[in-house]
Amino acid sequence: MNRYALPAVGGTVALLLAAGSGDRLRRRAKAFVELGGVPMFLRSYRAMAVCGRIDRVVVVVPPDYVELAARWTETGAPIPVAVCRGGSSRQESVELGLRAVADGPDRIVCHDAARPFATPGLYVRVIDALARAQGAVPIISSPDTVKRVRDGLVMETVPRHEVGLVQTPQAFLAEALRDSHRRAAETGFSGTDDAMLLEAAGYEIAAVEGEPSNFKITTPDDLRRGELFLAERGGERAVGAPTGGRREAHR
Repeated sequence: MNRYALPAVGGTVALLLAAGSGDRLRRRAKAFVELGGVPMFLRSYRAMAVCGRIDRVVVVVPPDYVELAARWTETGAPIPVAVCRGGSSRQESVELGLRAVADGPDRIVCHDAARPFATPGLYVRVIDALARAQGAVPIISSPDTVKRVRDGLVMETVPRHEVGLVQTPQAFLAEALRDSHRRAAETGFSGTDDAMLLEAAGYEIAAVEGEPSNFKITTPDDLRRGELFLAERGGERAVGAPTGGRREAHR
């Protein structure tokens, strides 16, 4: 199998977005920072591989990390995986990932590698929700009171039952995602996630229950929280982790 391209067939493809710089972590590219001895992106890949809904994965990485990512994923990969270079923004990285899978898949899942603790069940929920909408996102409720603020002044209180905190993975019908990215490119629209592009294009987005443990690792404090989370779970290995071979390839 060509590790830099995937065959154009149907099914579900996941884009594992691992091209973030990691500046705030003051380390290597963020997704390659290790948690419990395993790079964050690899934890996500292994959860994808065992969820039973994803057929292929494209890992989108910084240009200088293509070879390293390929070495981490090529030995004993449970489902086909390819690696492609990312762009200067998340939106551009998704666009490059879409090109890597050509026109084949029926469904596309986009997941930020900086959320390494998404469970296989969460992938199942967002993908299955595509039976009722063109997109699906996981949402957790806000534990805090939410205010709408303008120019430093509180304008109103937003009822908490009307808002939610959005996570990844997010799942989409492939053509809806491609169409939304095409429209965004034509108009210069920029979104903070892919669901925002679908919203702007008029597609329906289903909401499914997210996971509080699916937090995003961006800062050194987040990284410490991740290590503590693993320690509280008994230092367990990543879902589907092999017993050896990966660290040797990394070194």
